[in-house]
Amino acid sequence: MTRPAFDPQDPLRLDDLLTGEERMIRDGARRFADDRLMPLILDWHRHERFDPALMRELGQMGFLGMTLQGYGCAGASFVDYGLVAREMERADAAFRSACGVQGGLVMTPIHRYGSAEQRERFLPPLARGERIGAFGLTEPDAGSDPSAMRSRAVPADGGWRLSGTKTWITHAPIADLFLVWARDETGEVGGFLLERGMPGRETTRIEGKFSVRASPTGIIAMDEVFVPAENRLPGARGLGAPLGCLNRARLAICWGALGAAEFCWQAALGYVVDRHQFGRPLAANQLVQAKLADMQTEITLALHATLRLSRLEDEGRTTPEMISLVKRNSARKALEVARLARDMHGGNGISD
Repeated sequence: MTRPAFDPQDPLRLDDLLTGEERMIRDGARRFADDRLMPLILDWHRHERFDPALMRELGQMGFLGMTLQGYGCAGASFVDYGLVAREMERADAAFRSACGVQGGLVMTPIHRYGSAEQRERFLPPLARGERIGAFGLTEPDAGSDPSAMRSRAVPADGGWRLSGTKTWITHAPIADLFLVWARDETGEVGGFLLERGMPGRETTRIEGKFSVRASPTGIIAMDEVFVPAENRLPGARGLGAPLGCLNRARLAICWGALGAAEFCWQAALGYVVDRHQFGRPLAANQLVQAKLADMQTEITLALHATLRLSRLEDEGRTTPEMISLVKRNSARKALEVARLARDMHGGNGISD
């Protein structure tokens, strides 16, 4: 009997658990990331750049709002979406964020809570990347605690007037459409669609970030911004609406963090094999080998947990606790892998 071969790139044969269509989607995303995104990221990271025109390319690939049905969206599974997020973040977190914010945090609530008119008006151009969306939940004094939000929506003739500040908002400096969450006169949280050019709304870019530098991040300041009544999401009532969308976004982060970890692991492996010290490769040292084995082990186990979570989501069987558990694990392991990889590169580990 022939002994099965061990594949160091896929130790527990994750590929065997994917369908042919899922592998095709993953391979297409990987080619796009390698051919289109990797050549951009060094310059974009170094200079804090992001070209909004890239959103149209992501739309052409079907990566924006890809789990949604209709309106020009791909209607793909959450496994498909996760596999794409893994490849996007293998190139850089900015690219996974671009897909995740547009599709998971802007398009999903419009699809889920919006009126028929809002869905027809906003979703097709967002799916094509012709319009760029931002999700305004986080505030200066209400980061991880959105229940403490201070943004207010006051009734006005024909609509609402919004005041408040949102910060650390992905795509705020380049967005055309802002889904902002605020409390109305009853204290209930609602979603409001602000469009670029509305008087009283300003965006400021946050400069000098040390991480995810290619992703444009900013502040949304609102001073009595008039929002027509037809721009409030009719089905979004209470904090459960934005938090439900964040659960979807966390699924992509589970996959994306591991894509980043895989890149770091592969870079470290290549470096220690090629780098010679004291007459032999760094990879010949057992301490280095143990680090590589730890990285490979944690990534492999986390990928299988994430695939299982995504299958459960496709079956409608996930809970917020499940998603938080796996996201926490993926993010923690990815941080550990990245730190080990940087350490193994020596001084080269702090050079872009």
